[in-house]
Amino acid sequence: MPTSSHGKTGGKAAKKNTLPAMPAHPEPAATPAPEAHKLVLRTLRRTDFKEVKTIMDKVYSNMEGSWAQDEYNALIKKFPEGQICIEDNGKIVAAALAIIVEYSKFGDKHTYAKITGGGKFDTHDTDGDTLYGVDVFVDPEYRSLRLGRRLYDARKELCESLNLRAMVAGGRIPGYSNYSGEMTPAKYVEMVRNKELTDPILTFQLANDFYVRKIIRGYLPYDSESKAFATLLEWINVYYEEETDKLIGNQKSNVRIGIVQWQMRATRDLDDFFQQMEFFVDTVSGYKSDCVLFPEFFNAPMMALTNEESPSVAIRSMAAFTEPIKVKMMELAVSYNINIIAGSMPLYEDGKLHNVSYLCRRDGTVDEQYKLHVTPDEASYWGMRGGSQLRCFDTDFGKIGILICYDVEFPELSRMLSDEGMKILFVPFWTDTKNAYQRVRLCAQARAIENECYVAITGSVGNLPRVENMDIQYSQSAVFSPSDFAFPHDSIVAEATPNTEMTLIADLNLDLLKDLNTSGAVRNLRDRRKDLYSVSWVKKTERDDELLSQGEERTPKTTPRHAPITVA
Repeated sequence: MPTSSHGKTGGKAAKKNTLPAMPAHPEPAATPAPEAHKLVLRTLRRTDFKEVKTIMDKVYSNMEGSWAQDEYNALIKKFPEGQICIEDNGKIVAAALAIIVEYSKFGDKHTYAKITGGGKFDTHDTDGDTLYGVDVFVDPEYRSLRLGRRLYDARKELCESLNLRAMVAGGRIPGYSNYSGEMTPAKYVEMVRNKELTDPILTFQLANDFYVRKIIRGYLPYDSESKAFATLLEWINVYYEEETDKLIGNQKSNVRIGIVQWQMRATRDLDDFFQQMEFFVDTVSGYKSDCVLFPEFFNAPMMALTNEESPSVAIRSMAAFTEPIKVKMMELAVSYNINIIAGSMPLYEDGKLHNVSYLCRRDGTVDEQYKLHVTPDEASYWGMRGGSQLRCFDTDFGKIGILICYDVEFPELSRMLSDEGMKILFVPFWTDTKNAYQRVRLCAQARAIENECYVAITGSVGNLPRVENMDIQYSQSAVFSPSDFAFPHDSIVAEATPNTEMTLIADLNLDLLKDLNTSGAVRNLRDRRKDLYSVSWVKKTERDDELLSQGEERTPKTTPRHAPITVA
């Protein structure tokens, strides 16, 4: 029956309720909701000492407890921006303390007392190169919140902002006391690193990208849990720049590249060809690109001007145009202020035919990279031979490599270039069918992932009816990246429309490669098992030339060299 707003039974015919009353139950006492966290990361102040002391007395109750106030004040005065804390609802719950040192003055065999100046911190050097971790501590009641990771991330940011080479710290190994009778400190550290054991401090530090440089004896003589041993830990700042006083001419972290998907078309003469070249250089430089890439054999239209019927004779005659085209590219690089990778062109010298790519820098210098692997078709039609040297090139936007077409299908080459610091690999190619193109494309994508670098590829489109063995083309130019969260989801930075003459402009962030190398989901370069295998260069003989020109394979019997490639 409905009730009124006063809780009484409504209606005139309402009767008194005769049902027995339900026994009263006391309401349960309400449990107070836990106070919501409000975490704030900030630098420490002198007035924070009392709260800092409270935490240190808890954390170091089995050692010497808190610092004295004059030690704390000295650190705040010397380096205030290096003393970081986390507060929760206005209460300090964690802190990280640090100084800057010139590490070479102390070396790896230092003690805590020596590097901190016995608590006076007069070892702090604003011109030093290393952020030294003096202490990190978290209120035991807050350890489940992983506040230590936040403090280490803040230290890393500080290290990068101050352009310091590294962060170093001496790490206690309190878990070692349980195993000191069974194993050496080195064995204990190895087992912690391999996840066989867990140490309350070392395990956390390894998870924060530190690595153990060495083990120090007598670092904290009163540390009975660690048996006075400590690990010397280091985190490398990959953004560190040795020279910070240059106002102009610094190496770029963001690079803009342009690539030309070249239309093969008949040309009247060399000047006509130069106009087409200059058009694309002008176009790409107009977007303020740092470099432009042309395809392999982009000068093939010149072969029709030779009027030679034999393919081998025609390509040797075409090689006569290579030098003037190279000179023109060098002029364009300087006048348009852009580095030019001049695809590739045939070079006939000393009775041998090679396929060569020229790097024409905007400072007026020039270098070349020979194609190392000739295809069976190149060997049978033209008698082309492979080169014998792999080069990693310095440019004003970083180290680059050039692999011509078929060479990108051999992963050893790009791996050696990567070992020399290559960040961008350029691949000019020429393919006639899609399946041939797919070999180049898929291998280029694999090279980007394997070597944590960018790879740019470009070829030609259209047809040349009067040029035997180069009459049809297939191309879809593209720029590829590694495959990780910071990069495009499909690892394609940019790609052209297939078989259409066009340019492609792409911006490449080289800093992302540094992050990938140190903290990527996978780290291909770092995780290589160098204890099991290696890639090296072997000495070359005249017999290699003969076999290579015939498309045959040779098993090297010579001793590998440790300096396999040239940095130009």
